[in-house]
Amino acid sequence: MGYKILAVDDEPYILQLLKDYFELEGYLVMTSKNGREAIEKASFGPDLILLDINMPEIDGIEVCKRIRDHVSCPIIFLTAKVTEQDRINGLMIGGDDYIIKPFNIDELGARVMAHLRRESRGAKKDMVKFVGGLTVNFNERCLYCEEDEIPLTKTEFDILEFLCMNRRQVFSKERIYENIRGYDSEGDSNIITEHIRRIRMKIAEHTEQNLIETVWGVGYKWIG
Repeated sequence: MGYKILAVDDEPYILQLLKDYFELEGYLVMTSKNGREAIEKASFGPDLILLDINMPEIDGIEVCKRIRDHVSCPIIFLTAKVTEQDRINGLMIGGDDYIIKPFNIDELGARVMAHLRRESRGAKKDMVKFVGGLTVNFNERCLYCEEDEIPLTKTEFDILEFLCMNRRQVFSKERIYENIRGYDSEGDSNIITEHIRRIRMKIAEHTEQNLIETVWGVGYKWIG
């Protein structure tokens, strides 16, 4: 089958139940026990998300708000109770369905399959990475802080993309220059230092996170 599901719930028993059931049905299952993990794992391109609403710190509604503009897959909310207004609010922010706890696991499985069969948005799936309040959309070649776009030039995004896609690997400015310009290009690799300074400056206008770390005497790495 090959479908990838992200299951999010702060109750270990329910999380294990979802994992065991859907893996037996042939799905690939990722799990998250809180909203922060869920936002990070949404970067891995799930085909469907099962999202608990009532979680501490970052609840399911907030998770949906943060990822929906960048993740097109169906989102099914899991909740112990829901009013008509809750249902409306959830659908308005991008949820696709609700199922009430305690639920029949076979009914949930049938709903998941129905959503996947109807899913046409999956034909074009954006490749994204979430880092705290920042979102890197590789398809759009855009960087966002929550809903605000952080404008980057083509070269700046090329550098950010290269470092981000090779998280925690250290690259010299010469290696970065070769990657974005090509091995045969003529020019001064020292310009990379200025580009990275400008990327940091633009990000700093929106967040205090320092995502590009300088490894003195070696080069740079993405630490997000």
